[in-house]
Amino acid sequence: MRSIVNLVPLVLLSLSLINAAPVEVPGVVVPPEAPNKSVHEEPIDPNDITAPYPVNKGYISNGEINEPPPKPFTPAGGLALDETPIYHPLSDFDFQSLNLALYTEWIELDLFRFALEKFSLEDFEEAGLNKADRALVAYMADQEVGHATNVYNMLGPAAAKPCKYQYPFQTVREFITFSKQLTRVGEAGVAGFLEHLDSRASAQLLLQTVTTEARQQMVFRQFEGLFPMPVWFQTAITQSMQWTLQARYIVSCPEINHKHPLIWQVFPALYITNNPNSTDPNFGPAISTERPALSYPGREVEFEFETPGKKVGPDGRYTTTSTAGAPKFVAWISQLNVTYTPLEGVEMFNSDGFDVGKATTKQPDVPDLYPGLTTEGQPVINGTVFVALVDDDVFVTPSNLTELNSHVVAGPALYQSG
Repeated sequence: MRSIVNLVPLVLLSLSLINAAPVEVPGVVVPPEAPNKSVHEEPIDPNDITAPYPVNKGYISNGEINEPPPKPFTPAGGLALDETPIYHPLSDFDFQSLNLALYTEWIELDLFRFALEKFSLEDFEEAGLNKADRALVAYMADQEVGHATNVYNMLGPAAAKPCKYQYPFQTVREFITFSKQLTRVGEAGVAGFLEHLDSRASAQLLLQTVTTEARQQMVFRQFEGLFPMPVWFQTAITQSMQWTLQARYIVSCPEINHKHPLIWQVFPALYITNNPNSTDPNFGPAISTERPALSYPGREVEFEFETPGKKVGPDGRYTTTSTAGAPKFVAWISQLNVTYTPLEGVEMFNSDGFDVGKATTKQPDVPDLYPGLTTEGQPVINGTVFVALVDDDVFVTPSNLTELNSHVVAGPALYQSG
């Protein structure tokens, strides 16, 4: 097992919380008092830092003003600060990335509207949600109108139009689980390509969009009674991973979408047959909840995966492909980290004339985000994690995760670890 950690420097200072006694209210159970300090009890001693100042492409990161400021109160450097903003694609990479994001906005808009039409207030109440919660879903749909309009206007007439979709849920609780996962995919996909866009102005607008998507995902976690934000860093994935996860829910699209198809790869599907279930009637909607762990290090995870060549996506216009060799590892993509575990018990068999496989692995134990610092209670594998079958345990980091694409055998799939 290899774990990529300590990707960015971090100084964690101890935090002291105000020591306020809880107020007693008749008939109300007062929860235990919050601890008066964080788990990071000791601040880092700057005298213990002996590494030299970083030198990157000729710039010495020593805290000094190394060049005369170009204008008052403005340090030298930065991108596109003196340019007139262009809120449109400046390259094929920009157009394809933004159009992928637009596909996400369209499906999220349809998803929320579909659920509001399918499920009554009584249906929501049966799931422990009230009228205000249902109204929040309606407001999320309105948010998606704004998001789709934003990206559509950046792309122009060649932009993708809304499609027809299929959803894997029949109840409100299943809708909440699916929405939590879909918003996670959209959030992670944009985080993966945002910094690589040539149009920095477009990236700015998309950044202000995806931060709202992240809040939506947090709300759906709270609807399930899950802790709202169980990670320190939100995960980024590649465009091909995002399109692979979205395409399966698109039935058909207008011809304009096929005239300007997405170029991103669609990997063979990966399924987790014993995925932890986050729906538990014993835990209703809550702002914050302490629930037992949904999974644990060492848990055996069971997979089924397809081989390349299947027609998928809108109108079956896309074909799954892989340039990888035989599957050997499982890549766990979570927070700033990619961890690999050995793939075991690989079996291939034929199902309805199509080759598929089975395999297992063990959930990794990666307890430390930053080795050497106290990260007690902060495992790398938590929340909704992306997992893929790969042929090699290549070293990748969030900014060059696309290097993993050529090694993907199948996936990713979403693992509900917490």
